Formats: sequence, C-alpha cells, structure tokens
Amino acid sequence: MMKTTTKLLVAASLIAVAGCAKKKPEELPPPPAQTQTPPPPAPESSGPVSGTAVPGSRADFLAAVGSDTVHFATDSYSLDGEATAILAKQAQWLAANPSVKVTIEGHCDERGTREYNLALGDRRANSVKNYLTTNGVSAAQLSTISYGKERPVATGSDEASWAQNRRAVSVVPE
Repeated sequence: MMKTTTKLLVAASLIAVAGCAKKKPEELPPPPAQTQTPPPPAPESSGPVSGTAVPGSRADFLAAVGSDTVHFATDSYSLDGEATAILAKQAQWLAANPSVKVTIEGHCDERGTREYNLALGDRRANSVKNYLTTNGVSAAQLSTISYGKERPVATGSDEASWAQNRRAVSVVPE
C-alpha cells in the first residue's frame, strides 16, 4: 500500500508541476513604429539678444573675467601670479558693478581633518577677499564661507584631483 501511495504522490506532483510551467507566447507583438519627433521649440527669452549677457549677471561676470576660481598650493592660502591675474580682473568687474554681492567660497582637498580644512578654507576665502578689497572692491559687496573638504569638484584621490579641489570660488548670484 505504501508503494501505491508513493507512486500516486509522485504522479500528482509531476502533474502539478507540469501544470505550472509557463506557456510560450504564440507570437510577440511587433516593435513600436519609429517616428521622428520634431525638436522642442526654443525657449522664449525676455533677456538680451543671444551672445550677450545681462550686465551685472553671473554670465556677464564670467564673460568679462574668464574664471570665478583661483587655486592654491597644498596647505597654503597664498595667492600666486595666476591667481592674482584672475583676481585683478574680478576686482575690476566688481568695482564696475558695485550693486553685485559676491560670496567667496573656500575649499580644500580631502586630506586633513574636517576642522583643519574648514579653517584653511576660511583663510583661502579671506585671502581672496583681502586681495579684492585692496584692489578697490567694497567690503560690503563681499562675504566669505568655508566648505573645507565637503564640496569637491574632483572626486579622485590623486594629486590632480586634490589640486582642483584646493580653490576659492567667487560666486555671483544668477
């Protein structure tokens, strides 16, 4: 009797499993027809004619100055010749646009403690601020903030990435 029950259980199991098998679809539907959609219309602009920037805007600043960023050597907040050339252009633009407020961000690479990098970033931002005020920019136009190592532009852990992250950025509002 045991053998018969076992055989019936095995047979019932096989039937149940066979009933659960997926059926192959009879035919796949055709792929969707390829249609070309027209490009979206150009956004309407209430600003100036293309190719020019609104005076006093971030675009105007970048067009006139060329760069909003200066870089620093490791563990340094001293401005080199390249940095002072960029900052001289920034000072000229800022003096011509006295209503524009700028935030100077100090940044560091990933090495060092959080506290050390926040302090170094602060010294870098203030070094830029001091240069700009010495060259005719009103101190009322400038504010500083240090992000330390919290906002890297390059995420690698090599000298090239670290060099990009050791910076001060003059942020002109949009």
